[in-house]
Amino acid sequence: MKPTRKTRPRRDQLKPGECLCNYCTGKCCRYFSLPIDEPTTWDDFDAIRWYLAHGRTMIYVEKGQWYLLVLTRCQYLTADDRCRIYLNRPKICREYTTANCEYDEDWLFDKLFETPEQIWEYAEAVLPPRRRRVQPGPALPVISGNGSNPATVH
Repeated sequence: MKPTRKTRPRRDQLKPGECLCNYCTGKCCRYFSLPIDEPTTWDDFDAIRWYLAHGRTMIYVEKGQWYLLVLTRCQYLTADDRCRIYLNRPKICREYTTANCEYDEDWLFDKLFETPEQIWEYAEAVLPPRRRRVQPGPALPVISGNGSNPATVH
C-alpha cells in the first residue's frame, strides 16, 4: 500500500493561521532568480547565450525586467520539502513570504528563453545585422631598403 500524499488545498482553503509551506513541495527552494540588465547589443546577447549553455538555466522577462533563473535545489531542503535550517535560514528566506509565492500558480512569463539558440534567434530579430569582419585580402609583398639602394620586393 502506498503512503498517502498530503492533500494540497488551494490558498483560499487554508484555515486562519495555517501555513502554505505545510502543503508545498518547496518550489521556492528549487531555484533562484536574479535580475539582469536588458540586453541591447550583440555582446549582451552573447553573454546570455553563455548562461544558457550551462544547462538548468533560463532567461525570462516579467513586467519588462530580465532575469537569470538557475534551477538548483537548496542543500537545506529535506526529502519531505522542509527547511533543515529553518530557525537559522538566510535573510532572503526569512524575508520571503507566502503572500505572493507561486504555491498555486504556474510560471507565466512575458518572454522565456531556455536554449542558446532561442536567445540568438531573438537577438537576430531585434538587433540590426551584425557587421561582418572584413576578410583580409592577399598579403602585400614585404619591401626592404638598404640606405642608397632602391627598395626591393621579396
